[in-house]
Parts: sequence; structure tokens; C-alpha cells
Amino acid sequence: MEMQLPEVPMVHIFSFLDAASLLRAGQVSKVSAPVSPLPAPSAALSEVTTLRPLPLLPWLPQHHTNGLPSFLNLTLFRKLCQRRWRISWGGLQVPSWKQLFLTHSRRERCMMRARRQDFAYKESTDSLGLLKPVAYFSGSDPSMGDQKPIVCAVSSKCMLCAWDVQEGLMIWCSPAQPSGIKCLATLPERSLAFTGDALGTIKVWNCQDEDPLATLTLPSSCTSMEVFLTDDDSPVLMIGDSEGDIHTLTVPELQSVSCVNAFECPVFCLYCSPNKKWIFASGTHEFILPKVFFTDSLLRPPFGTNALFVTFLMTFCTQVSWALKRANRLTVMLRKEFFGRVEFSTLDMTAESPGGSTTVSGREIASFILEDNIDAPQCMGACDGTTVVFDSGPYLLLVTIDGYLLQKFHHHQNVICSLWMDPVHVLTTSMDNYLHLYMWEEGAFHPRLQSCCHLEQRKDDMRLNW
Repeated sequence: MEMQLPEVPMVHIFSFLDAASLLRAGQVSKVSAPVSPLPAPSAALSEVTTLRPLPLLPWLPQHHTNGLPSFLNLTLFRKLCQRRWRISWGGLQVPSWKQLFLTHSRRERCMMRARRQDFAYKESTDSLGLLKPVAYFSGSDPSMGDQKPIVCAVSSKCMLCAWDVQEGLMIWCSPAQPSGIKCLATLPERSLAFTGDALGTIKVWNCQDEDPLATLTLPSSCTSMEVFLTDDDSPVLMIGDSEGDIHTLTVPELQSVSCVNAFECPVFCLYCSPNKKWIFASGTHEFILPKVFFTDSLLRPPFGTNALFVTFLMTFCTQVSWALKRANRLTVMLRKEFFGRVEFSTLDMTAESPGGSTTVSGREIASFILEDNIDAPQCMGACDGTTVVFDSGPYLLLVTIDGYLLQKFHHHQNVICSLWMDPVHVLTTSMDNYLHLYMWEEGAFHPRLQSCCHLEQRKDDMRLNW
């Protein structure tokens, strides 16, 4: 007698499979609902993986022989997309999660095999001065569909500019602002850009019109900025100012939701966790202890000035990174003292509501101190919560949160000056105009990095060199 499992345990069982195993199972399983057949391996996964047949799974309902059940297709491929690309999917209409996953998996595989001719290099001919900082305005993640990749950049001439990345053309520029722009943040899901200047003026831009959508002047200058979508898909802007206050504002109206005094010095950093439940905040002074705020207490008065937060007994914090795939986990890089040894500390945040009263706490789960013969890192990042990636001179190191070295790369000749990462990629650049791209791959116990491509821009040479 055949056993047939209901939907909930089936989804749970199949959720342990990766994409390749899920597709293999779909090729041989007999299922209960008519669905479109999964693409043949040659069409759908020619750039992703080689499929091997699996034995028939007898505990699936035995009615059809094409693909997985429709509810499994929907649920599991949605989970694969959300697990692979940690972005805000709220409110997005995705016609086919399976097709979205396969399409972007193929693109990633093509990137791993990239060649020099696959890259474009163009320089601006406009006299805009130095362009810094830079942030994606649109087209930066799989949820954007066919949107063009647009980046925003702040000019040293007090202007905000928007660039078409593929064409290398400036498509919009704001009028010169009365004061230098100190902070820039973007919300690609809404195609909005936010600026803050030394006079405390906050502006919202759509990078199309000459005038901003909204303007707000705060009592003190803007020193840090963070913008994100909440669980109900509402955009929120948080501003740290020179008086140590954190302002929470609606978007795009810039109406005040709350204002909390966090420090007795300027707020140097605001950093939202991937699940939007926590805000890491630190001050400009090395002796000021960092805090992690419970986001709901900033968004929903009557919490108001009684915001919930945890203060960590850590001084000389230099870098911080939320684990991209474990939203409540935070890794902090700090020095033991002035010019002292570098320490990494990993913490887990929790929020509990016994009896209707919310309490928040943070617990250190691992730490390690770098050896004296390792150059002090300038940049760091965390992906799955079990490892940390950071630079050390010209080297890139991947270590566990307990300090065990997993990988060491030497693709740069000079000191690495920046490190950028997401759940799929790690990108490094160095002072000698080298750029190197890595991609995450699953390991037996810890994720690993795979070297993909290396680019060099030589002086007086407009071509990219491999």
C-alpha cells in the first residue's frame, strides 16, 4: 500500500534539496496535479549543472509524470530564490519562481566563466569632479526584472548624478546644492535616492525631475543614513545626526515617526539587519559603546524615546557586518586598544515578548584575535554566519567565526582598499587598479569562495586587461 504525504511535510522534506536535486526529483516523480513540465537539462540547466537520474519516489501521489506538484513548484522555488538572493521580495509579482531562479542561475554561471570582452569600461567626459559615494538606483537585483542598471553618485561639485551603467552615460544630474552632500542612500525597489548635507537638509530624488520630491531640514547636520522596506513593504528612512540623534522618517513625505538620542557624539554608522528587525548604531568616538536597536521600537510609538536597544561593551569598533543569510547574527571587528591586536566578535540578537512586554538581548557566540603576523584588515563581511571574509594587505582571507583559516587568496599586488559582497559575490579592488571577482559556493561544512575573474586597468590604457 502506497503512502501519500500531505502538502506541509512534503514541502518540508523537499526544502532540504538544492536546486539541482530538486530538478532531478522533478524529472522522475509522479505527481498529483497537472503542471508545466520542467525544462530539459539541456535547455534549463546547461549552464548550471549536470543532472543525474534519481530513483522514483514512491511516497509522492501517483497520478502524473510531469515535474513536481504545482504547490511544490511555487513554494520551493520561491524559497530557493529568497535564500539565494537576500533582497526585499515583498509586494513583487513574480509570474514564475522556477523561471526566475533558472534565469538568474544561468546568468551567475556565465559570470563565473566571464572573459575580458564581456566587460565594458567607460570614463566620464563630464567635468563633475570626484564621484563619491556611489549606490545602485535600480536594476541591482533579480527582483528588478529587465530594469536598466542605474547608479547614483555624489559629485564633489555638490551635485547628485545618475548613470546608465551599460551605456556609460550620465542620464540625469541635479542642480548644484547649497552645501556639500555628506550622505547618500538609495531604495532600488522604489527607484528613489536620498541625500543629506552638512546643513541638515534631507532630500528625496527620483533622478528624473530637477526638484526633489520632498525636503526636510533637521536642526543639525546629517552624519549617517539608512533606508529599507519594512515587513509590510513600507519604505522607511533613518538619519543619524551630529547631535547623536536617530530620526525615523516616512518615505517619500519625510514626516517624523520618532527621534531617539543614541549617543553624546555624532552617529557615525546606521546599519540595518537583512530581516529589518535590528539597527546597529555607533558613534564617531572610539570609546563610545555601540548599540543595536530593535527596529519596531523606532517605527511604532508609543515606544518613542523609550526605544529598545542593547549596548555592547566593545570599544574601538572599526567594522561591522550582519550575516546575510542569518539575519540575527552580527560580526564586529574591533581593536583591543589603541594600535592593539584586531579581534572579531560574533553575536546573536534575540527579541522575546513574555507577558506582552518585549525584551531584547545579545549574546556572543564566538570570537578570535588575529595573530601578530597578519596585517590589520580594512574591510570585512559575513555571509552565512559561520565565516568571516576580510583583507590583510594584498591577501583575502576566509576564516570561521572561531578563527580557523579556510582559504587565502593572493590575486592583488598591492593593498586591498575595498571589499563588497552580497549572498552570491565578493568583489575586491586594490590600490594598483586591480579588480577581482569571487563567487560563493556551498561547502561540506562552511561556504567556500571560488575565484572567477580578474581585471586590471593600466595607466593610459582604455582597455581592460585580463
